[in-house]
Amino acid sequence: MDNKSLIKSIEKHNTPTITNVVATYPGDNELCLGLYNPWESNWYTDETVKCVFPELGPRAGYAVTCVYGMPDPSFTRLSLVNVLKAIEESPKPVILVIKQDLPERIRKKNGLAGGKMTTAFKTLGCVGVISDGPSRDLDEIREMDFQYMLTGTSAGHGEFAVYAVNVPVTIGSMDVTPGEIIHMDEHGAVKFPADKLSQVADLSEKLAVEENHVETAIAKCKTAEQIARVMAHLDPGDY
Repeated sequence: MDNKSLIKSIEKHNTPTITNVVATYPGDNELCLGLYNPWESNWYTDETVKCVFPELGPRAGYAVTCVYGMPDPSFTRLSLVNVLKAIEESPKPVILVIKQDLPERIRKKNGLAGGKMTTAFKTLGCVGVISDGPSRDLDEIREMDFQYMLTGTSAGHGEFAVYAVNVPVTIGSMDVTPGEIIHMDEHGAVKFPADKLSQVADLSEKLAVEENHVETAIAKCKTAEQIARVMAHLDPGDY
């Protein structure tokens, strides 16, 4: 299976399933890769960024990153074109990760990416954006089948500038390096190395089957003891 097919495969599962496979239960040597310390490593997002279009379901892709800040007359080398070129040159699909390196009072009301920017991103193979600030034109973007994770929304903005493209960034407690795989949905986002994509896809399928089996068994239980035995992967005995 090629990487595009593998990405489609993991999009069949929600982000909690992917986190479980990546690192949530490192003691599980069969279904969890244990890639990170679950609590101390920054490998998934916190509550500060929210999925804007939960009805669209999961999106996954290769991370392209950029940093936006206030205009700086001494640094004008980068622009939106450089962000677009990075998306164009990346494996597809792309999740664009936008760090808003702005003063707090500005960042809170900076509706950074609107309809035109999002149309440009999608045209070049981007399927979603994660940003630690607000954006706008959600009515337009909703119709594009394009996912967003933001801190909120804002109707306007002033001048801003591109500070960096494809550098490591941190968004909502998730450290992202360009080229990593990001999976995102209404629960948040998780990242993992691209060379683990095949394993994550395989284990996600196996975990989904296992969890369905366990949940079906729990629903048949009549006592707390039986439920505890099922959750410990033991025979619950007579129902």
